[in-house]
Amino acid sequence: MDRAAQTREAHRVTLIGALIDFAVGVAKMIAGVMVGSAALVADGIHSFSDILTDLFVVAATHFGRQEPDSNHPYGHGRIETLATLWLGSVLIFVAGGIAWASIGRLLEGEPIPAPGFWAIGIAGIALLAKEWIFRYTMRVARRVNSRLLEANAWHSRSDALSTVVVLVGLVAAQVGVGWMDALAAIVVGVMVGQVGGRLLWESGRELIDTALPAEERDAMQRAAEEVSGVRSVHDLRARKLGSDILLDLHIVVPPRVTVSEAHEIGNEASRRLRETFPNLHDVTFHIDPEDDSGETEHSLRPGPPLRADVEGVLDQAWHDLPIWHARVDLDLHYLDNQVDVSLYVNALPPGQDLDAAAHSLRQAARRLDWVGRLRVWLGPGKG
Repeated sequence: MDRAAQTREAHRVTLIGALIDFAVGVAKMIAGVMVGSAALVADGIHSFSDILTDLFVVAATHFGRQEPDSNHPYGHGRIETLATLWLGSVLIFVAGGIAWASIGRLLEGEPIPAPGFWAIGIAGIALLAKEWIFRYTMRVARRVNSRLLEANAWHSRSDALSTVVVLVGLVAAQVGVGWMDALAAIVVGVMVGQVGGRLLWESGRELIDTALPAEERDAMQRAAEEVSGVRSVHDLRARKLGSDILLDLHIVVPPRVTVSEAHEIGNEASRRLRETFPNLHDVTFHIDPEDDSGETEHSLRPGPPLRADVEGVLDQAWHDLPIWHARVDLDLHYLDNQVDVSLYVNALPPGQDLDAAAHSLRQAARRLDWVGRLRVWLGPGKG
């Protein structure tokens, strides 16, 4: 399913939920005011808060699932994260208001009349409606992989759970235990606040780029290491960006393969990872010829000379050697903090074989401590 289809489906389920929230909220508020039930009124306010968050979710999923652009090269997933943060804050605010008002009512000992079975029936219908929208929204959230939509589903579930508590309070008030209504409203506030706190915590962790759970990272590493040509994987880092995952990893390949082969090995590892983990939105791999995990970052320490400098120094050391002037290609491998040199020639100087030519080169370069393995090849070179 492409992003446009995912967005449409997310909008559809959210708008359906908003209509149900409106109908349920109106019914709860009217019934609560008529029978004097603080718990039912509080539950109605909770339902109306769902409408606001539903509309916010529609906007956030629309903008958050847009494709990357020049100003947002990693995409717009953080919009969903910020929306989830806002949703958690709204829930905590609503929870505080409900609990504060109900505590005051409980302490004052205000008598609460029996609500009647019709009010209890409305609460029961509201419970079934909210539970249905929770399950429907959760199915869509998992299908389109939206944490924001999943958070909104739990928002609906919190309304359903709070309605359960309200039902208990209404039934208790019906049999003469009126103070249970105010207590039920306080419990509703606590439950709503817990959901809001969890959303704040999860969104905050995402905003500071908290790593994925270790088991997910281990599974990604195993998937990459199963690719032919991959010797090992290290420095694997993964973080969330809305509903997407961004992944960086270092892939160790055989040290003497060509650049193009090493790059294709990395491409295949990236393809395998994307197939195994559909949530991967961006994979950045670094090719290593050897495992340097745990070492100081290479760019933070002195390095060996690059090709232009290598050729200049070698020309000074080998300018008197015929084998050096007979070269047609020069191959460099940077391994173990040294430079391995492979010299390709079409013909050997008179009176020399490959071993003798290589020996003369080693003797002339013995003062160059950064020169590693030195080999002479008879042939046209690497091309």
